[in-house]
Amino acid sequence: MLLRAADIHKSYPGVQALKGVSLELQASEVHALVGENGAGKSTLIRILTGAETPDSGSLDIGGETFAALDPELARRLGIAVIYQQPALFPTLSVAENLALRCEPSGLWRRVDWRARRERARSLLERVGAHIDVERTAASLSAAEQQLVAIAAALGVQARVLILDEPTACLPEHDAERLLDLVRTLRSQGVGLIYITHRLEELFGLADRVTVLRDGESVASAALADVDIGTLIRWMVGRELLATPRTESSGRPEVALSVSGLGCRAGGLSEVSFELREGEILGLAGLVGAGRSELARALFGLTPAEAGEIRLGGETVTIREPRDAVAHGMAYVPEDRRRHGVVGAMSTVVNTSLAVLERVSRNGFLQPARERALAEPLARQLDLRAASLEAPVANLSGGNQQKVALARWLAAEPRVLIVDEPTQGIDVGAKAEIHRILGELAAAGKAILLISSDLPELLALSDRVAVMRERRLVAILPRAEAMQEAVLALALGHREGVAG
Repeated sequence: MLLRAADIHKSYPGVQALKGVSLELQASEVHALVGENGAGKSTLIRILTGAETPDSGSLDIGGETFAALDPELARRLGIAVIYQQPALFPTLSVAENLALRCEPSGLWRRVDWRARRERARSLLERVGAHIDVERTAASLSAAEQQLVAIAAALGVQARVLILDEPTACLPEHDAERLLDLVRTLRSQGVGLIYITHRLEELFGLADRVTVLRDGESVASAALADVDIGTLIRWMVGRELLATPRTESSGRPEVALSVSGLGCRAGGLSEVSFELREGEILGLAGLVGAGRSELARALFGLTPAEAGEIRLGGETVTIREPRDAVAHGMAYVPEDRRRHGVVGAMSTVVNTSLAVLERVSRNGFLQPARERALAEPLARQLDLRAASLEAPVANLSGGNQQKVALARWLAAEPRVLIVDEPTQGIDVGAKAEIHRILGELAAAGKAILLISSDLPELLALSDRVAVMRERRLVAILPRAEAMQEAVLALALGHREGVAG
């Protein structure tokens, strides 16, 4: 037994985060840890890595029993964690980042640069990464950063490796490479705790699964004995119905018309499409195809230099986001933590950020007006928060996404652009976001939906536009928007524009 957490309890003011959680990990095992956001996974990981102290319970690591760990002790015991966005120093080289974690410290130690680079190459070779060790961390792709972080863990002789949403931001090819590496590490005797919301990844990868719900371990089983439906029921405590394909409201009015749009900063050229009121237009394509760049150009973050944008039949010039908002457009960006919400601020304050003039008087914010604006939107979106005055950073990922939506719904937009609205959130929250988008379309909002989750995109969209190499290559009506057809267009195996 590499690791055993037994009857772990942990509480914070007003919140019981863990209620007697237990977990065991064997050598040469991939143990999946799943649960909705807020179920207690992150708290348990912080306790296992020494970042938090449990209120009660015990930790058995390699035959030794501890009441609590600290980060240095956890490292010495061979426990390492790799987060979705690895903590690398962006301006340092790969070799220097690995050295900081793997080489002994000392004030007057002389650096053998040749040996440092050789050690870095050897560690990267172990994880199958062909990366120049002189490159800076900032120049690495997300997949390369993950590989460097795993190489660093191997460099400190980690026996227990915790992977927290390692494939959430990776394209399919890089994600599959990472999963192959997980299997290789398991064959080498490493024990891995694997956390993901992509439940389909677990089958064929993990040996066992532990499910957390509301701070409790509700099930632990061999993965071969369960199916995805059972996992979801354990996670949410109820049956989740499949999201039906939305029916367009059939309104004839064109809310947004784009003709020949070009943007040098985004690499876009000759993009043309129409989006009608009450319609969800899905935007598909591989990573780097230009989907987010199109959203940024439309919203004025990287303004277009060519083409025409018409909103509600009127030709408009969008040089900055203020222009887009003034003409009835809103944009919920991909990275909610960096660009969608202000984590240190409350839900009330976040909701009013796009409409400060409506909640101010004579240049001074009116808290009563802010709250009157936020409360009905929180009810509409079924926002689950102990208090609307608490920092948004304390909310689960799904509820943070709802706050990001509330911020722009407060502006009463006619056109809503949403980029990866369910990335990194659990299945229950994902179903709620799907419901909200469907209701907004039914109420007449025109929605441009960007998602790398192709089944999600096909389930929600009335039509699907496909981008490749920063150009829009096809628009498929619902009847033709099959997964194989969309992928063929995205990969360049089929040409033509339909719909």
